[in-house]
Amino acid sequence: MDRILILMRHAKAVDRLEADDDFQRGLTPRGHEDSRKAAAALATLGLKPERALVSPAWRTRQTFDHLAPLLGEPPIDDPMALYHASTEMLERAALGAFQHVPQIVMVGHNPGIGGLAHKLAARCGVREALPMGYPTATVAVFALADASLNSPTLIEVFTASD
Repeated sequence: MDRILILMRHAKAVDRLEADDDFQRGLTPRGHEDSRKAAAALATLGLKPERALVSPAWRTRQTFDHLAPLLGEPPIDDPMALYHASTEMLERAALGAFQHVPQIVMVGHNPGIGGLAHKLAARCGVREALPMGYPTATVAVFALADASLNSPTLIEVFTASD
């Protein structure tokens, strides 16, 4: 069975000046709506990841809360290391999770989450299929031939502005 990796950037959050600190920034009304749209798009694919790797920041948790019911409520890992994690850190986290489960959803921040999505898209020769900058609420779904991230296939890309 192919392994599945779902990479989502959190949805639109309130401006930094409207929150006490970056970690506590929540979603805007548009962010909630875009999260629901992304969840519905993922639901049409019938994916049921067995693990969620989610940054513990409020905006990523709120984004995931919209996804969880439509993805089968996968158990969540939200270590502080995922907060503004680099592409390399996210790649290591995915590889670690794939040692235990075949399907993973990650909700994180740019530039890390977008960097990983673009890296995988480049590996399968479809980098142009992803939007520049990986906007908020963008989701890329990859199938992987094995527990490595070396042979991905892009299954779907969803951008809330679609």
